[in-house]
Amino acid sequence: MVWLVVVSMAQASPWAEVATTTPGPTAAIGSPANGCLAGARPLPATGTGFVSIRRHRNRYYGHPDTVRLVQDLGRALSKRTHELMMVGDLSQPRGGLMSSMHRSHQNGMDVDIWFRLAGSARSANDRYPEGRHPGSMVTPGGFDLSGDWGEHQRFLLKASADHPRVDRIFVNPAIKRALCRSERGDRSWLRKLRPWWGHDAHFHVRLRCPKGSPRCKQQPPFPAGDGCDQSLAWWFSEEARTPSKQPKKKKKTRPPIPAACKVLLSKP
Repeated sequence: MVWLVVVSMAQASPWAEVATTTPGPTAAIGSPANGCLAGARPLPATGTGFVSIRRHRNRYYGHPDTVRLVQDLGRALSKRTHELMMVGDLSQPRGGLMSSMHRSHQNGMDVDIWFRLAGSARSANDRYPEGRHPGSMVTPGGFDLSGDWGEHQRFLLKASADHPRVDRIFVNPAIKRALCRSERGDRSWLRKLRPWWGHDAHFHVRLRCPKGSPRCKQQPPFPAGDGCDQSLAWWFSEEARTPSKQPKKKKKTRPPIPAACKVLLSKP
């Protein structure tokens, strides 16, 4: 089952209408869920070991650290297989809130990577146009890994977690639990894997605030340990898997965007 945070098209974001980046040095501003990106760098359509898909969305921009991460992972994967890693959304040309799909991906430090590999750049774009997603790596019901899971998928997760600039990686709880059960030896990399709904067909990588971006807001660190404890077990509890019957809470007021983002949005 795929869970997505969807922003209503009735709340179209002005950031989605901006088609160009700003010149000058790159700076991540604000947080992943309330920020923007100055001097964004585009991810190439293809590169060693990877292909960027659904580029018509114009969400293939990021901080240079994020672009380098994708390129590093692609090169590492190419030493194992001729197949390609499929890269989904990064950020918009100036970051900011998207009109659909994501609340995060706003400050250029996020990237989605599909678990399933592609035989070629052409097949990736032909097989997975808008609205058609690669298959889940989790069985129906959300308790175990599907038969499509393999060593390449584990490799991509571990290589991402081992990357020095990566802060955290969002994966489906079933994927986290399976790795908690199977990993031997050094398990420290599991700490960066954070369980979250969805993320069964792709994983979401978030990098730390970069040097030279003093207005970037870093997320608080998570608890020590590998995360293979009761906090993970909760995701499989009845409480977690049963929709709440409590009255819906009033929606929180969206915080104002950083002042530097207002300036960035107004630039020609």
